[in-house]
Amino acid sequence: MHDWWTAPAEAPDGQTVMVTGRRDVERFRRNKRCSIRVTVAWHYADAGMPGDSDAQIMGEATERLQAELDADPVAVMTGIYTGAGERTWVFYTMSTHIFNKKLNDALAPLPLLPLEISAESDPDWEEYAEMCECEIRTDD
Repeated sequence: MHDWWTAPAEAPDGQTVMVTGRRDVERFRRNKRCSIRVTVAWHYADAGMPGDSDAQIMGEATERLQAELDADPVAVMTGIYTGAGERTWVFYTMSTHIFNKKLNDALAPLPLLPLEISAESDPDWEEYAEMCECEIRTDD
């Protein structure tokens, strides 16, 4: 089981975006080879949150991606942004080639999805650190 948190944030246009971040990523962050950030984005028709049918497939895609990476941890899903007409999954990996294969394997049972995929070097995990600033912490 993974340790996730969710908090609302505001998109540049003022719409609400739900940010879901993963806490238990230190073993990946310490691995200097795990420095490539891959972003997988799905733009959907609704301006705010996804409709029920999109949300259902997005949930299934998230579960399939997580299961694939749990079985073979060549990458780690660190964040999910949902709102303002877009769902974005964020991953850190060592290899875009291997990640692409795992992504395709995980999503193969689903219908063709309208995904945009990008990758860039982020050795200091700057996007992850910025995302973590959204977390609402409470004293236990």
